[in-house]
Amino acid sequence: MAWILFGTFIALILMRVPISIAIGTATVLTFLTSDFSTALQIIPQQMLEGVNKASLTAVPFFIMAGNLMNATGVTERIFAFANSLVGHLKAGLAQVNILSSMIFAGISGAAVADCAGLGAIEIKAMRERGYKPDFAAAITVASSVIGPLIPPSIGLVLYAFLAQQSVERMFLAGLIPGILVGLSLMLYVRFRAQFEEFPTQPRATVREVAGTAKHGFLALVAPAIILGSIMFGFVTATEAGVLACIYCILIGIWYKELTFRAFFAALSDTAMMTAVIMIIIAFSIAMGWLLAIDQTPQKLADFTFSFTENKNVFLGLLLIFIILVGCVVEGVPAKLILVPTLLPLIDAYGIDRVHFGIIIQLGLLLGIATPPMGIGLYIVAEVGRVRFEKVTMAVLPMLIPLVAVLLLLTYVPQTVTFLPDLILGPQN
Repeated sequence: MAWILFGTFIALILMRVPISIAIGTATVLTFLTSDFSTALQIIPQQMLEGVNKASLTAVPFFIMAGNLMNATGVTERIFAFANSLVGHLKAGLAQVNILSSMIFAGISGAAVADCAGLGAIEIKAMRERGYKPDFAAAITVASSVIGPLIPPSIGLVLYAFLAQQSVERMFLAGLIPGILVGLSLMLYVRFRAQFEEFPTQPRATVREVAGTAKHGFLALVAPAIILGSIMFGFVTATEAGVLACIYCILIGIWYKELTFRAFFAALSDTAMMTAVIMIIIAFSIAMGWLLAIDQTPQKLADFTFSFTENKNVFLGLLLIFIILVGCVVEGVPAKLILVPTLLPLIDAYGIDRVHFGIIIQLGLLLGIATPPMGIGLYIVAEVGRVRFEKVTMAVLPMLIPLVAVLLLLTYVPQTVTFLPDLILGPQN
């Protein structure tokens, strides 16, 4: 069953069939060719049971928060504040791009929202200041990787659901890795600026910094309010999504930039994106049931142990595998397929599930910036009006700091587990 399932799924992906259709078709076809062909009612039963989970209600609220940020002018205020802080540095607007993504990540937690919302502002500003369009687009998609790491994060909510982990613990685990990714990109840009000429701008005065901070104060404190509410136990992860939406609506009303048209457009985009994600989740649950019946995870564990019992060697092979999968399958469906399959292996090698969650999150996120799927590449190419091939070539060197951070997180698990263990206590 596993061969039919994965073979059909990969074939459909290579034929550029949409993920939601590919995963559903592969699941139904496998059922029809199995001993359960006369019991197709199992599919809808598994689908309904899979999505009927309270933890998944956080997903549409965080998607909505990201859409509302782009509709209420919050992104422009974040960009202006970041520009006043680091815009005077070498390759200043590239540094602004990265810092803006780190702040934006604290509200939306979605790479696509970063590319589409902040990306349009950042690429336009960088082109007007004389930056090469392909470099501007590339640093935008590279920095968007930060979004799904720094809490709140839609991807980490899904992983917590799949791995039966606390959402709060996963959010705390993603904070330091997200900051490390941002700092690594900043160091890369600073190093590159030593050998290339980039446009510069004068240092902002204290008055100008204070002015942009005051102008965007309500937007800038949003990440602290959302994350602080979760960390101190005032709200659950799901309630934090609701809090983020309400806060973004209040900001839009206060700044007088939230129109009824923009609100309903954000609502419509959220409904469409949530529907697609839930369909994928539903079919992946049915797919996971099939794999469990076929004992695929156990067979995979036996095969891997016969190959190597060394934990470090296994982690290296795991990284290569995850990155390759991320290049051809989008993060959400890849995680939904891989996590249930790999968890028995992770447990067998004594790897902390929270640690593995951050590894697979960042590993699959690299796929945003790598062809052929590379959804982030397509978005910034469209937003920045740059040829896809040029963006792809420009982003390749920027993968070096991202891979370096991934290796650090993989082989130094304390970078992931330190903060959640400090605040929530070690897991039993």
